[in-house]
Formats: sequence, structure tokens, C-alpha cells
Amino acid sequence: MKKKIVLYTLIVIAIFIGCSKDSDLLPNENVQIDKSANLLGTGASAADLLANSNYDNLLIEIAYVEGFRPATEAITIFEEFLLARTFKEDITFTYKQLPSPNEESLTLNEVVELEDENRTVYNNGSTLALYIYFADAPTESDDEGAEAVTLGAVYQNTSMIIYESTIRDLVGNSSFVTVSDVEAATLNHELGHLMGLVDLGTPAINDHEDQEAESHCTTEGCLMRAELQFGRSMLKMMQSNASKGLAAIPDLDEECLLDLQSNGGR
Repeated sequence: MKKKIVLYTLIVIAIFIGCSKDSDLLPNENVQIDKSANLLGTGASAADLLANSNYDNLLIEIAYVEGFRPATEAITIFEEFLLARTFKEDITFTYKQLPSPNEESLTLNEVVELEDENRTVYNNGSTLALYIYFADAPTESDDEGAEAVTLGAVYQNTSMIIYESTIRDLVGNSSFVTVSDVEAATLNHELGHLMGLVDLGTPAINDHEDQEAESHCTTEGCLMRAELQFGRSMLKMMQSNASKGLAAIPDLDEECLLDLQSNGGR
């Protein structure tokens, strides 16, 4: 009888230990994520994004409303731009499909709230994290009468929104420019701001900031021209390039490249 009691006791202990080991593998919901390094002003992480001194890995979370996922071609072009302009070589993309917030337009405060609710990646160790949200609604500041529809914006040091529904409406049935072209151009332009252009965390070596459009470039045809942020002006520029046999998506001019290189970029 004593042997049986000992045996039962051992079995109970073994089961308890086994359950304890399994529970150790479960995520601890009480662990607090340090978000502070990702809640800074635009351009504050420019040097970290460009160089590998503090972060040599880049993790990019693509959050998108169902039905508004960006084209694979656009993300490929975006990655190529990152590899060309920064020293980051270990770049990972993750995708997260989200329900629609069911808003006719989005305020900046609403965009920030959506990120707080849905973002899952933050700086960790040697990994710098970016968050990009593809929205199904335009910004509330759009003025279609003035043709000033906004295609994208940055609002924190590692945060970006792309107004995907606006891009799709803008491109329509264009013969020269595709949705993926405009997506890529918008992504690259907004990334330029996160990299500190123009004089937005990356000091300008020479004076080339547009005094009528803060943080944008004065050089004709540059990726950082102000019209690259606003719909119909961007479309006209890209259609003009394509009709001349040039690349539809603009690139950075020499002044912007010089600025990036001085702050740790390629």
C-alpha cells in the first residue's frame, strides 16, 4: 500500500512539473513593451535608419485594411530603395490585415490611435522597427477642389501612413502609371522624411529646402519635391516621366544624396 501511495505521489508530481514547463512557454501578457524609442518626432531616428551603428536589422510591419494590401511590386521597389540609401541589409517585412475603422476620413489623432491599438513591432536590441499603415479612407485635410489630395504622411520617427484608397482613386485608368508605381513613389518619398529629408533630422549640407513647403526639396524632378506628397501633382510628374521614356518613379537629387551620406547613409 505504501508503494502505491508513493507511486501515485510521483505521478502527480511529474504531471505538475510537466504542466509547469508548458506554462513557462506561454507568453507573459503582463510584460510591458518599451515603446518610447518609437514615439519620437519625425526625423529623430534618421541616423539610426541610415547607418548600422546602433541597429543593423530593420523590421517593417505593413498593416493594411482588408482589401487594401499594397502591391508586391511596390514593396519590392521600396526595399530596393532602402538597400540603396541605407546600410541596412537585414530587412524583414511582416503583414497584418486589419478590419476597417469605418471612417469616411481620418484625423491625425485617429491615425495615432489606430497605431497604438494595432502596432506589434517596436525597437528591440539591434533591430529598428518601422510601422506603415495602408488606410481605406483619405485624410480629413484633403481638398479635392484644389487637387490637394494627400497620398501619404509621416507622423512619428518610425511611423507612416499611406492613403491607399486615395492612391487607387487617383490612378484610375491611367495609361502611363500603375497603382504600384504610385504606391512605391509615395513610400519612398515618406521614407525620405523618416531619413531626415529635407533638413528634418538630417542636416542639409547646402541650402535646398523649399521655403514654401517645409522639409521638401527645391530641385526639379527630385523625389523630395512637395508635389510627390500630393496626388494630382505627383501623377502629372510621373506620367510626364513615363511619356518621355524615363522611370516613372523619381529618385533623389544630388543634394539630398549628399545630405544622407553625411548622416551615415549610402
